[in-house]
Amino acid sequence: MAIIIDPQGSGISGNMIIGALVDLGADCDKLKEVMEYCASTVGKVDVNFEKTNKNGIDSIYCHVKMLDKKDHIHYNELVDKINGLDLDEDIKKTSLNIFKRMAVAESKVHGKTLEEIHFHEVGASDAVADVIGSVWAYYSLNLNEEKVIGLPIAVGGGQVKTAHGILPVPVPAVLEILKGLNFVGGPVASELATPTGCAIYAELCDEIKEFIPQAKADKVAYGAGSKDFDHPNVLRIIQTADVNESDTIDVIETNIDHLTGEEIGYLFDILLDAGASDVSVTPIIMKKNRQGSLLKVISGKSKRDELVNLIFKHTGSLGIRIAPNLHRGIAKREFVKKTVDIKGDEYEVTFKIGYVNGEVISERPEYEDLKKIADDKNLSLREVKELIK
Repeated sequence: MAIIIDPQGSGISGNMIIGALVDLGADCDKLKEVMEYCASTVGKVDVNFEKTNKNGIDSIYCHVKMLDKKDHIHYNELVDKINGLDLDEDIKKTSLNIFKRMAVAESKVHGKTLEEIHFHEVGASDAVADVIGSVWAYYSLNLNEEKVIGLPIAVGGGQVKTAHGILPVPVPAVLEILKGLNFVGGPVASELATPTGCAIYAELCDEIKEFIPQAKADKVAYGAGSKDFDHPNVLRIIQTADVNESDTIDVIETNIDHLTGEEIGYLFDILLDAGASDVSVTPIIMKKNRQGSLLKVISGKSKRDELVNLIFKHTGSLGIRIAPNLHRGIAKREFVKKTVDIKGDEYEVTFKIGYVNGEVISERPEYEDLKKIADDKNLSLREVKELIK
């Protein structure tokens, strides 16, 4: 199963994440209890969940009302309070990671150390409720066992009044938290992405993609924001049994007619060791009827330049063709170890299993494991394959 967090339409906040997770199946009664208990270390809150409709989309709104509050709280004090809570250790650890993301962002913006930093909005009781509530709901649904994919965040625009004065949207802390991640301005002149929501998103997502990958949606959940716009102010979470992934690759090619078989074999190993995704060599007939070989290398963008330089170095080629930014579909793959009995002895064999839309499309034993059994038992690879079927 995979989870897709989709903040493309109206951004993200802590209570939107919680609302969507409740809509996905988290126990709202238990969640209310957890959020009020955890927030009480900073200030009392009252948590309520209600079903609402945002421009035609039914969604869950999580309302956190502060009953009392402090002016500010230091980061180290907040860490001590969270460590003292009666919570599962994984929930505390993940929550602390989220608060550290916010603390680091605030410290960079204000030029202070983590020991000096204190929070206004971030350290308030509603933020404690939002962070720990989101994490508790995440673990309660066992999403820590699934892949979580994030889509680009709509951050809004314009200006917003904060404890530090009037700031442009997105506010500096949000920009710090989202460094290296995809986001987009608009679609309204309003703050759509909060530091709390962005830090939770950054911590929980395993991967950020530009678009939704090929998938079959099993369930769609919506968490409502507090503001009303001309479009649905909701965060969408998509639950899918499986995701067919895709990526962008470069295909590097050159013709070779002057290397021996041993030199080509050596180059083959050099390129794979350097990070090529795949290498193939195909016999071809070149101009003037010369026999040659077509070297084809599949590479991720980050490895392209290194691989091209290696091809130049080891082939002496005067020209290398690169077909960049080709998209390919990738079946979901996992490696499973199985114990098999071969003529009275047990061996551990690793199988590579491929899935598309949750269905197994291939199940192949790894060559090195087969080779070891064949050598030990004086069998051919074909005989070993037959024995482990």
